[in-house]
Amino acid sequence: MAELSTVARPYAEALFSAARDDKAGLSAWADQIAGLAQLAALPDVREAMSDPRLGDEQRVQLFAGLVKAELPQAVRNFVELLVANDRLLLLPIIAKQFVELKNRHEGTAQAEITSAFELSDAQVKELIDALETKFGLKLKANVTVDKSLIGGVRVAVGDQVLDTSVQAQLARLRDTLAA
Repeated sequence: MAELSTVARPYAEALFSAARDDKAGLSAWADQIAGLAQLAALPDVREAMSDPRLGDEQRVQLFAGLVKAELPQAVRNFVELLVANDRLLLLPIIAKQFVELKNRHEGTAQAEITSAFELSDAQVKELIDALETKFGLKLKANVTVDKSLIGGVRVAVGDQVLDTSVQAQLARLRDTLAA
């Protein structure tokens, strides 16, 4: 069976292509798709969309009815396409891939920064400046705290991870001593 990310990729690419040419802009599309992805990730919604008693039009009506605002026609068409191809539940993966395509297009990337302690705004800015130089990209930071790191930070940008945490250093030391 194909990986879900592989199945979702053509939808994300098609959506990105359509959004890039739309006057609403990529950010508006990203926000719209993120909202739909959150909705599609809810357990009750997943269960309802998997109900074999519902036809495609009923699924579209039900899903569109759960959205607080009126869906633009292009977004509704995309939802109809996903329902017709039984891919609506892939929306969270499609949204993630869409944001990655948007970031790549804009020359930016998401930096997931995990720190053992709360970082001040100045510390985050200093870290982001150093990381932007290293990666050659404009970074958008998402900072979280994980006390299990003991000290230091772990940074993930795309599939690259820089782990300078005390926890990682202790694990490397343990592996070296065990070898």
